[in-house]
Amino acid sequence: MTEAAHASRKKDPLAEEFLRYLTNERNASPRTLKAYRQALTAFRAENQTPWKKCRGDDFRNYLFSIAKRAQARSYVRLQFSALRTFYQFLAARKGLRGNPVREVQLPKIEKKLPLVLTRQQVEELLAAPTRESKSRSAPSWMPLRDVAIMELFYSSGLRLSELAALDVADVDLYTESVRVFGKGRKERVCPVGLPALEAISRFRAAANVHSGPLFINKSRARISTRSIWLILKRYLRFTSIPISISPHKLRHSFATHMLDRGADLRSVQALLGHASLSTTQIYTHVTTERLKKAYADAHPRA
Repeated sequence: MTEAAHASRKKDPLAEEFLRYLTNERNASPRTLKAYRQALTAFRAENQTPWKKCRGDDFRNYLFSIAKRAQARSYVRLQFSALRTFYQFLAARKGLRGNPVREVQLPKIEKKLPLVLTRQQVEELLAAPTRESKSRSAPSWMPLRDVAIMELFYSSGLRLSELAALDVADVDLYTESVRVFGKGRKERVCPVGLPALEAISRFRAAANVHSGPLFINKSRARISTRSIWLILKRYLRFTSIPISISPHKLRHSFATHMLDRGADLRSVQALLGHASLSTTQIYTHVTTERLKKAYADAHPRA
Protein backbone atom coordinates (compact mmCIF):
# COMPACT_ATOMS: atom_id res chain seq x y z
CA MET A 1 0.00 0.00 0.00
CA THR A 2 1.35 3.44 -0.94
CA GLU A 3 1.90 6.10 1.67
CA ALA A 4 -0.87 8.23 0.12
CA ALA A 5 -3.33 5.34 0.17
CA HIS A 6 -2.40 4.51 3.75
CA ALA A 7 -2.92 8.13 4.78
CA SER A 8 -6.33 8.24 3.09
CA ARG A 9 -7.47 5.22 5.14
CA LYS A 10 -6.56 6.75 8.50
CA LYS A 11 -9.29 8.32 10.57
CA ASP A 12 -9.62 12.03 9.89
CA PRO A 13 -11.16 13.65 13.02
CA LEU A 14 -12.00 16.97 11.34
CA ALA A 15 -13.59 15.31 8.33
CA GLU A 16 -15.59 12.94 10.54
CA GLU A 17 -16.82 15.84 12.69
CA PHE A 18 -17.83 17.71 9.52
CA LEU A 19 -19.81 14.71 8.23
CA ARG A 20 -21.57 14.37 11.61
CA TYR A 21 -22.45 18.06 11.38
CA LEU A 22 -23.95 17.52 7.91
CA THR A 23 -25.96 14.57 9.21
CA ASN A 24 -27.22 16.04 12.47
CA GLU A 25 -27.54 19.74 11.74
CA ARG A 26 -27.97 20.00 7.99
CA ASN A 27 -30.06 16.84 7.50
CA ALA A 28 -27.89 15.89 4.52
CA SER A 29 -29.05 12.92 2.48
CA PRO A 30 -27.02 9.68 2.39
CA ARG A 31 -26.14 10.51 -1.22
CA THR A 32 -24.73 13.91 -0.24
CA LEU A 33 -22.78 12.41 2.65
CA LYS A 34 -21.28 9.80 0.36
CA ALA A 35 -20.27 12.42 -2.23
CA TYR A 36 -18.73 14.73 0.39
CA ARG A 37 -16.85 11.90 2.09
CA GLN A 38 -15.48 10.79 -1.28
CA ALA A 39 -14.39 14.34 -2.13
CA LEU A 40 -12.49 14.78 1.14
CA THR A 41 -10.91 11.34 0.88
CA ALA A 42 -9.85 11.92 -2.74
CA PHE A 43 -8.08 15.18 -1.86
CA ARG A 44 -6.44 13.64 1.19
CA ALA A 45 -5.13 10.74 -0.93
CA GLU A 46 -3.11 13.24 -2.98
CA ASN A 47 -2.23 15.82 -0.34
CA GLN A 48 -1.45 14.97 3.29
CA THR A 49 -0.93 18.57 4.43
CA PRO A 50 -3.00 19.14 7.61
CA TRP A 51 -6.33 20.73 6.70
CA LYS A 52 -5.64 23.91 8.67
CA LYS A 53 -2.30 24.41 6.90
CA CYS A 54 -3.54 23.95 3.33
CA ARG A 55 -3.18 26.96 1.05
CA GLY A 56 -4.69 27.99 -2.24
CA ASP A 57 -1.80 26.40 -4.16
CA ASP A 58 -2.61 23.01 -2.63
CA PHE A 59 -6.06 23.16 -4.18
CA ARG A 60 -4.81 24.58 -7.49
CA ASN A 61 -2.46 21.60 -7.75
CA TYR A 62 -5.33 19.28 -6.96
CA LEU A 63 -7.47 20.91 -9.65
CA PHE A 64 -4.62 20.41 -12.13
CA SER A 65 -4.38 16.75 -11.09
CA ILE A 66 -8.10 16.20 -11.68
CA ALA A 67 -7.92 18.01 -15.02
CA LYS A 68 -5.16 15.68 -16.22
CA ARG A 69 -7.55 12.75 -15.65
CA ALA A 70 -10.06 14.42 -18.02
CA GLN A 71 -12.87 14.40 -15.45
CA ALA A 72 -16.14 16.14 -16.35
CA ARG A 73 -16.50 19.74 -15.22
CA SER A 74 -19.56 18.81 -13.18
CA TYR A 75 -17.42 16.28 -11.25
CA VAL A 76 -14.72 18.90 -10.61
CA ARG A 77 -17.25 21.40 -9.32
CA LEU A 78 -18.85 18.80 -7.03
CA GLN A 79 -15.45 17.97 -5.51
CA PHE A 80 -14.66 21.60 -4.85
CA SER A 81 -18.15 22.36 -3.58
CA ALA A 82 -17.59 19.73 -0.88
CA LEU A 83 -14.16 21.13 -0.03
CA ARG A 84 -15.46 24.70 0.09
CA THR A 85 -18.31 23.70 2.42
CA PHE A 86 -15.82 21.82 4.62
CA TYR A 87 -13.69 24.94 5.00
CA GLN A 88 -16.75 27.03 5.78
CA PHE A 89 -17.40 24.57 8.60
CA LEU A 90 -13.77 24.89 9.80
CA ALA A 91 -14.07 28.69 9.81
CA ALA A 92 -17.35 28.63 11.75
CA ARG A 93 -16.50 25.87 14.26
CA LYS A 94 -12.71 25.76 14.48
CA GLY A 95 -11.78 29.42 14.15
CA LEU A 96 -9.97 29.00 10.82
CA ARG A 97 -9.30 32.29 9.08
CA GLY A 98 -9.99 32.38 5.38
CA ASN A 99 -11.08 29.72 2.94
CA PRO A 100 -8.24 28.63 0.64
CA VAL A 101 -10.64 26.80 -1.68
CA ARG A 102 -12.19 30.14 -2.64
CA GLU A 103 -8.87 31.19 -4.15
CA VAL A 104 -9.21 28.58 -6.90
CA GLN A 105 -10.95 29.57 -10.12
CA LEU A 106 -12.97 26.61 -11.35
CA PRO A 107 -13.91 25.81 -14.96
CA LYS A 108 -17.42 26.91 -15.84
CA ILE A 109 -19.88 24.06 -16.03
CA GLU A 110 -21.29 23.17 -19.42
CA LYS A 111 -24.85 24.43 -19.81
CA LYS A 112 -26.64 21.47 -21.36
CA LEU A 113 -30.33 21.92 -21.99
CA PRO A 114 -32.32 19.02 -20.53
CA LEU A 115 -34.02 16.65 -22.96
CA VAL A 116 -37.78 16.58 -22.46
CA LEU A 117 -40.56 14.39 -23.78
CA THR A 118 -43.44 15.79 -25.79
CA ARG A 119 -46.89 15.54 -24.25
CA GLN A 120 -47.73 12.82 -26.77
CA GLN A 121 -44.64 10.82 -25.74
CA VAL A 122 -45.59 11.14 -22.07
CA GLU A 123 -49.08 9.81 -22.82
CA GLU A 124 -47.55 6.89 -24.71
CA LEU A 125 -45.22 6.06 -21.83
CA LEU A 126 -47.98 6.24 -19.22
CA ALA A 127 -50.07 3.79 -21.25
CA ALA A 128 -47.21 1.28 -21.69
CA PRO A 129 -47.83 -0.83 -18.52
CA THR A 130 -51.30 -1.75 -19.75
CA ARG A 131 -49.86 -3.04 -23.04
CA GLU A 132 -47.20 -5.33 -21.58
CA SER A 133 -48.13 -8.89 -20.61
CA LYS A 134 -47.39 -9.46 -16.93
CA SER A 135 -44.96 -12.23 -15.98
CA ARG A 136 -46.50 -15.13 -14.05
CA SER A 137 -44.34 -14.55 -10.98
CA ALA A 138 -45.33 -10.87 -10.66
CA PRO A 139 -48.29 -9.88 -8.45
CA SER A 140 -51.42 -8.86 -10.31
CA TRP A 141 -51.21 -5.34 -8.88
CA MET A 142 -47.73 -4.63 -10.26
CA PRO A 143 -48.80 -2.94 -13.54
CA LEU A 144 -51.15 -0.70 -11.53
CA ARG A 145 -48.23 0.27 -9.27
CA ASP A 146 -46.09 1.09 -12.29
CA VAL A 147 -48.80 3.30 -13.79
CA ALA A 148 -49.19 5.10 -10.43
CA ILE A 149 -45.43 5.68 -10.16
CA MET A 150 -45.15 7.21 -13.63
CA GLU A 151 -48.35 9.24 -13.29
CA LEU A 152 -47.14 10.73 -10.00
CA PHE A 153 -43.69 11.49 -11.43
CA TYR A 154 -45.16 13.48 -14.27
CA SER A 155 -48.02 14.98 -12.24
CA SER A 156 -45.86 16.43 -9.47
CA GLY A 157 -42.30 16.60 -10.83
CA LEU A 158 -40.82 14.73 -7.87
CA ARG A 159 -37.21 13.64 -7.59
CA LEU A 160 -36.57 9.90 -7.78
CA SER A 161 -35.48 9.71 -4.12
CA GLU A 162 -38.54 11.72 -3.03
CA LEU A 163 -40.98 9.41 -4.77
CA ALA A 164 -39.35 6.23 -3.43
CA ALA A 165 -39.48 7.64 0.13
CA LEU A 166 -43.21 8.40 0.08
CA ASP A 167 -45.48 6.82 2.66
CA VAL A 168 -49.22 6.28 2.32
CA ALA A 169 -49.82 9.06 4.87
CA ASP A 170 -47.98 11.56 2.64
CA VAL A 171 -50.72 11.46 -0.03
CA ASP A 172 -53.84 13.49 0.82
CA LEU A 173 -56.74 12.57 -1.45
CA TYR A 174 -58.94 15.37 -0.07
CA THR A 175 -56.54 18.25 -0.73
CA GLU A 176 -55.20 16.47 -3.85
CA SER A 177 -51.62 16.90 -2.74
CA VAL A 178 -48.53 15.02 -1.62
CA ARG A 179 -46.12 15.93 1.19
CA VAL A 180 -42.49 15.59 0.14
CA PHE A 181 -39.22 15.82 2.02
CA GLY A 182 -36.62 17.08 -0.44
CA LYS A 183 -32.95 17.92 -0.25
CA GLY A 184 -31.85 18.80 3.28
CA ARG A 185 -35.13 17.26 4.53
CA LYS A 186 -36.96 20.43 3.48
CA GLU A 187 -40.69 19.80 3.43
CA ARG A 188 -42.94 20.96 0.62
CA VAL A 189 -46.47 20.15 -0.50
CA CYS A 190 -47.06 19.44 -4.19
CA PRO A 191 -50.43 19.31 -5.93
CA VAL A 192 -51.33 16.02 -7.62
CA GLY A 193 -53.52 15.73 -10.69
CA LEU A 194 -56.67 13.60 -10.76
CA PRO A 195 -55.26 10.91 -13.12
CA ALA A 196 -52.33 10.33 -10.73
CA LEU A 197 -54.60 10.22 -7.66
CA GLU A 198 -56.92 7.72 -9.36
CA ALA A 199 -53.93 5.58 -10.40
CA ILE A 200 -52.63 5.58 -6.81
CA SER A 201 -56.05 4.63 -5.43
CA ARG A 202 -56.42 1.74 -7.91
CA PHE A 203 -52.98 0.42 -7.03
CA ARG A 204 -53.53 0.68 -3.26
CA ALA A 205 -56.87 -1.11 -3.46
CA ALA A 206 -55.47 -3.92 -5.60
CA ALA A 207 -52.29 -4.33 -3.52
CA ASN A 208 -54.04 -3.85 -0.16
CA VAL A 209 -51.65 -1.03 0.81
CA HIS A 210 -53.11 0.96 3.72
CA SER A 211 -50.08 2.20 5.67
CA GLY A 212 -46.30 2.36 5.56
CA PRO A 213 -44.44 2.71 2.24
CA LEU A 214 -46.64 3.87 -0.61
CA PHE A 215 -44.85 2.01 -3.38
CA ILE A 216 -43.78 -1.55 -2.60
CA ASN A 217 -42.00 -4.41 -4.36
CA LYS A 218 -43.31 -7.96 -4.67
CA SER A 219 -41.86 -8.73 -1.21
CA ARG A 220 -44.02 -5.85 0.09
CA ALA A 221 -40.97 -3.84 1.17
CA ARG A 222 -40.36 -0.24 0.04
CA ILE A 223 -39.40 -0.13 -3.62
CA SER A 224 -35.81 0.99 -4.30
CA THR A 225 -34.78 3.89 -6.52
CA ARG A 226 -32.96 1.43 -8.78
CA SER A 227 -36.13 -0.61 -9.27
CA ILE A 228 -38.06 2.51 -10.27
CA TRP A 229 -35.33 3.35 -12.80
CA LEU A 230 -35.59 -0.17 -14.27
CA ILE A 231 -39.38 0.12 -14.49
CA LEU A 232 -39.07 3.12 -16.79
CA LYS A 233 -36.37 1.44 -18.83
CA ARG A 234 -38.54 -1.66 -19.30
CA TYR A 235 -41.62 0.22 -20.48
CA LEU A 236 -39.63 2.37 -22.87
CA ARG A 237 -39.41 -0.73 -25.11
CA PHE A 238 -43.18 -0.58 -25.64
CA THR A 239 -43.12 2.99 -26.97
CA SER A 240 -41.84 4.78 -30.05
CA ILE A 241 -39.77 7.20 -27.93
CA PRO A 242 -36.36 7.41 -29.66
CA ILE A 243 -34.30 8.58 -26.66
CA SER A 244 -33.23 6.94 -23.43
CA ILE A 245 -35.32 8.16 -20.50
CA SER A 246 -34.77 8.39 -16.78
CA PRO A 247 -37.00 9.44 -13.89
CA HIS A 248 -35.34 12.85 -14.07
CA LYS A 249 -36.50 13.30 -17.67
CA LEU A 250 -40.09 13.05 -16.44
CA ARG A 251 -39.22 15.80 -13.95
CA HIS A 252 -37.71 17.88 -16.78
CA SER A 253 -40.84 17.26 -18.86
CA PHE A 254 -43.13 18.27 -15.98
CA ALA A 255 -41.33 21.62 -15.55
CA THR A 256 -41.12 22.40 -19.27
CA HIS A 257 -44.76 21.55 -19.95
CA MET A 258 -45.83 23.73 -16.99
CA LEU A 259 -43.93 26.69 -18.44
CA ASP A 260 -45.24 25.92 -21.93
CA ARG A 261 -48.78 26.27 -20.61
CA GLY A 262 -48.13 29.60 -18.89
CA ALA A 263 -47.00 28.75 -15.34
CA ASP A 264 -44.74 31.39 -13.79
CA LEU A 265 -41.14 30.57 -12.95
CA ARG A 266 -41.49 31.09 -9.18
CA SER A 267 -44.36 28.59 -8.99
CA VAL A 268 -42.37 25.98 -10.90
CA GLN A 269 -39.38 26.62 -8.62
CA ALA A 270 -41.55 25.94 -5.56
CA LEU A 271 -43.05 22.79 -7.08
CA LEU A 272 -39.64 21.39 -7.96
CA GLY A 273 -38.16 22.28 -4.57
CA HIS A 274 -35.27 24.24 -6.07
CA ALA A 275 -33.43 26.42 -3.55
CA SER A 276 -32.26 28.80 -6.28
CA LEU A 277 -34.31 30.31 -9.08
CA SER A 278 -31.29 30.03 -11.39
CA THR A 279 -31.62 26.23 -11.25
CA THR A 280 -35.19 26.49 -12.53
CA GLN A 281 -34.35 29.04 -15.23
CA ILE A 282 -32.75 26.40 -17.46
CA TYR A 283 -36.29 25.25 -18.29
CA THR A 284 -37.11 28.67 -19.70
CA HIS A 285 -34.29 28.13 -22.19
CA VAL A 286 -35.84 24.81 -23.21
CA THR A 287 -39.21 26.49 -23.70
CA THR A 288 -37.61 29.28 -25.74
CA GLU A 289 -35.84 26.75 -27.96
CA ARG A 290 -39.12 24.91 -28.53
CA LEU A 291 -40.82 28.19 -29.49
CA LYS A 292 -38.02 28.98 -31.95
CA LYS A 293 -38.36 25.55 -33.54
CA ALA A 294 -42.14 25.88 -33.78
CA TYR A 295 -41.67 29.29 -35.41
CA ALA A 296 -39.06 27.98 -37.84
CA ASP A 297 -41.27 25.01 -38.78
CA ALA A 298 -44.51 26.94 -39.16
CA HIS A 299 -43.81 30.51 -40.28
CA PRO A 300 -43.67 30.98 -44.07
CA ARG A 301 -40.87 33.57 -43.83
CA ALA A 302 -38.90 32.13 -40.92
